[in-house]
Amino acid sequence: MTTRSALAQAQRSDVEAKPIQAGLLGAGTVGSGTFKVLRRNQEEIRRRAGRGIEITMVSRRNVVAARALVGDGVRVVADAREVIANPEIDIVIELIGGTGIARTLVMEAIAAGKHVVTANKALLAVHGTEIFAAARDKGVMVAFEGAVAGGIPIIKALREGLTANRIEWIAGIVNGTTNFILSEMRAKGLAFDVVLKQAQRLGYAEADPTFDIEGVDAAHKTTLMSAIAFGIPVQFNRAHVEGITELQAADITYAEQLGYRIKLLGITKRTAQGIELRVHPTLVPATRLIANVEGAMNAVLVQADAVGTTMYYGKGAGAEPTASAVVADLVDITRLHTADPEQRVPHLAFQPDALAATPILPMSQVVTAFYLRLQVADQAGVLARITGILAEPGISIDALLQRPNSGGGAKTDVIILTHDTVEGRMDEAIAQMQALPTVLAPIVRIRKEELS
Repeated sequence: MTTRSALAQAQRSDVEAKPIQAGLLGAGTVGSGTFKVLRRNQEEIRRRAGRGIEITMVSRRNVVAARALVGDGVRVVADAREVIANPEIDIVIELIGGTGIARTLVMEAIAAGKHVVTANKALLAVHGTEIFAAARDKGVMVAFEGAVAGGIPIIKALREGLTANRIEWIAGIVNGTTNFILSEMRAKGLAFDVVLKQAQRLGYAEADPTFDIEGVDAAHKTTLMSAIAFGIPVQFNRAHVEGITELQAADITYAEQLGYRIKLLGITKRTAQGIELRVHPTLVPATRLIANVEGAMNAVLVQADAVGTTMYYGKGAGAEPTASAVVADLVDITRLHTADPEQRVPHLAFQPDALAATPILPMSQVVTAFYLRLQVADQAGVLARITGILAEPGISIDALLQRPNSGGGAKTDVIILTHDTVEGRMDEAIAQMQALPTVLAPIVRIRKEELS
């Protein structure tokens, strides 16, 4: 062995013998879970990482609560900037959440030459381009497995496991709150408002559930998956976002009768015209595995050219499931801590100078199928006029149901499933149908995906 190689090996052994030190910003639900998992499995983690990983400093406004969590041997401070300023800290774990102070602290940590681990999907979906560029300039890593689908390792699958593939589309249930609500509505025939209150009592929904039920949380996560899958910049502002607040129990029942279930899906597809990036309630055939994901569980389907369809299923939230992803990121960074930055996996899977400027399609150009429910006057000629309006732009009908309206009287519900069509054409057809005097209520429109 040469003198130079022996010296290099000795230096590497010294580094490996010393545990890497991490500082934790935010010791709430996920922060406490991360601390517990790391401490409980420290020997197994050391064997995997090649050296120990220790959280030696924690910041939380409630210092007393943080000290009760971490015990002796860990420094607890109220000011997160003290963690960033500590030269002994190699990795900063940001679990504060939001896009305000969290963004400032992450950028300051990067500027200080610290690696960053975060589970903050909102931060990366909105400011990811800026954050990843800053990290690249400083030669540090930003790891974010916990930001999407909790404990499911979907980011690693997209960034590394499916590298050989040209990914065609992703469809995911990535918000447990909305999936729980939809599961309960289907199983018990309850209204949305009733199930939401139940979800809040059980702790599945926040006191202010807006981000969940309006689809924003799912859109943050889908935006990140889209960027990694297709090698495009993070573009949350171009995502189409719809929630589940307008869904009615009647539509869930009718969908079931037609062989479908309604799920809030995050969908991103590669097309010849551009990338689709959308979140909305979706009819999915009841025979699909993802249609049978119930309760607060998450699942992501990925369609790729070489491997075909793969599905990733598990807990999408919670202290220890998300902590599992955070600790996995800590292990990855520890393994690559001394590696040449050019040899690390790029943040968005593709080399930064190879990101494509592929456009995100407006919804008017998206091609999909539809479920329509029209409340109409129960009289001759109404159905013919409706089907005629659909036929004019070439929208073909896949299935049709006619059911008595639950409100009684001389009116009926007409439920139509269409084949694929351009959404802009459907918008025009719905406007024409809505203008008919025999259409007695706002038309319900839900998109349908076969996912085959």
